[in-house]
Amino acid sequence: MMKILVLGAFSVASLYFAQSYPASAIPENLKKNANVVIRKDFTTAQINKVDQIKYQYNTVTTVLNKDGNDQAVAYIPYDKARRISNVKVTIYDEAGKKIKSVSKSDFQDIANNPQGIFYSDNRVLVYSYTPAQYPYTVDFSYETDDENTVFIPDFVPFTTIKTSLEEAQFKIINTSGIELRSKIYPSKYNYASVIESGSANDKTYSYKNVPAIDDAFMIPQPVKILPAVNFALAKFSLAGKQGTLNNWTDFGTWIYNDLLIPVSASTPAIKAEVASLQLQGSVEDKVKKIYQYMQNKSRYIAVALGIGGWQPMMPDEVQKKGYGDCKGLTNYMKVLLTEAGIPSNYCIITSGRSQVSFDPEFPSMGGNHVILMVPTEKGNIWLENTSQQMAFNHLSYSTTDRNVLAVTPKGIELINTPVYKAEQNKEKQVLRINLNEDNSIAGTGNFSYTGNQYDYNLRFVNLNPKEKNDAVKANFDILNFEKVEMKNFTNDRDNAVITYDLDFKTNNFSKKAGNSLLFRSVPIFSDVVYKTDEKRELPFEVNMSFEDEYEIAFILPMGYKIDETPDNSTITSEFGSYKLSFVKNDNQIKVTRKMQINKGLYPKEKYNDYISFRKKILNMDNSKILITKI
Repeated sequence: MMKILVLGAFSVASLYFAQSYPASAIPENLKKNANVVIRKDFTTAQINKVDQIKYQYNTVTTVLNKDGNDQAVAYIPYDKARRISNVKVTIYDEAGKKIKSVSKSDFQDIANNPQGIFYSDNRVLVYSYTPAQYPYTVDFSYETDDENTVFIPDFVPFTTIKTSLEEAQFKIINTSGIELRSKIYPSKYNYASVIESGSANDKTYSYKNVPAIDDAFMIPQPVKILPAVNFALAKFSLAGKQGTLNNWTDFGTWIYNDLLIPVSASTPAIKAEVASLQLQGSVEDKVKKIYQYMQNKSRYIAVALGIGGWQPMMPDEVQKKGYGDCKGLTNYMKVLLTEAGIPSNYCIITSGRSQVSFDPEFPSMGGNHVILMVPTEKGNIWLENTSQQMAFNHLSYSTTDRNVLAVTPKGIELINTPVYKAEQNKEKQVLRINLNEDNSIAGTGNFSYTGNQYDYNLRFVNLNPKEKNDAVKANFDILNFEKVEMKNFTNDRDNAVITYDLDFKTNNFSKKAGNSLLFRSVPIFSDVVYKTDEKRELPFEVNMSFEDEYEIAFILPMGYKIDETPDNSTITSEFGSYKLSFVKNDNQIKVTRKMQINKGLYPKEKYNDYISFRKKILNMDNSKILITKI
């Protein structure tokens, strides 16, 4: 029976290669907004036993322009547990005429190094075609025999914008006798639907004619728009170690006992490290001291060794070498805390711009990052262990507002990471600006950032003075600095606050109107162009709540008086609020600006309301002050 199934699959693969896929056959609706069109994406997964899944893949991709080249790269990851065979690539021109055939020997065999991995058991076969003209089509197929059965890929139409799909199928043949669980997650916006057919042990899922998601303003990532099908075997194998995945408790105890306990042993050197810190004070004080000690002595290097790349390095290896990946550094930090008598939880998380959480009702292997959580009477302390600069008990925008798999001896607890409110994600500007008769200004400023706005400004930390000046000049390009100097840059790692001062000069800030000078009320603000869209097809997303508060003092030139200032104004909306006010003294105008934006995934019908709200703010930021020579 096994031979018949395999031979049948080979016949299907041969049939794919018999086709030529002329670009003219692509429906017009699939070309719209697309750089590439996936003509076919067929996968067959044959589950034979707890430690064997045979996969057959065939993908046919038509590249419409140069921006789609990267998506047509033939890419095959593998390791010791994943063997590759029957690799074939055929390239066709626009008319569907064969240009060339490629075999496995034409591929590069390199380390799988997507994030600067230093040590890895993982490798990748890569073939990249250099086109002479567009469009062209890449027909790519291969087979794998995988001993790791914990990772059955999710079935989604595509993962990137400007990609459309003609047809996709995921067929699962389960002859193992092990229960295979699956769950369909429909598109919340009816953008595409999954077609399910077949019986329990021989099922096919498919998509047809899914149009591209355009790179529209504030578009959510495809994961929030498209449907998906997830899979999990009730029994699985990972690098020879078997476990059960009926529920989060089973899975958590397997991770704890098989992955973490073997690498949780302390050493005399680690004991001495903790003793040398002479810890005192509250639990929070002790955790902070250990965390900042660990940050100062270690650095992040991606490592993909061990059990399928999922088991941390030994803590003594991290201690001796001073580096590790997220797993190794987090485990080392956990062992240091254990030596200090402080319990903590190793937490698996899906890191990224989109907030992706684990489904409490569908246990499965997932996540791409690891952090540490320390429970205390005052609340959970969260530690990002891969950054030497990140503040204590602070998580970045890529790990907030989602759940984690917190591994405990009793299994997994799904725990939510913090959600920062608008007032916690704050920018504060205090500017003092001297207005000059030649339309220039000279000023000083104090800037501070907290929450997710702290994260965005961490990029300044490792820059030299010139690089800092260049970066802030680019960041505040609306002011068109003639000269700028950043001073007193401070990364407060105790409180997650970045502060710095600026000295700056800008020409042509004001405009002359007879004996008067005219200038805008707010010198530094976002000048994003906001355009309405009557044909908006998809929702829009504000990724984070935040608050900006500005205090601006304009000092008049000698011999000038205040002639006109805009009226105080307030704007309120479900999307946030804005307030601009003016206080006039003899030779000074004080401007106070406060804007708050609310995070959310909003329906397309409200898009133009949001654009109108932001345009009103932009107009007020640009409102003019008039001063006149006496």
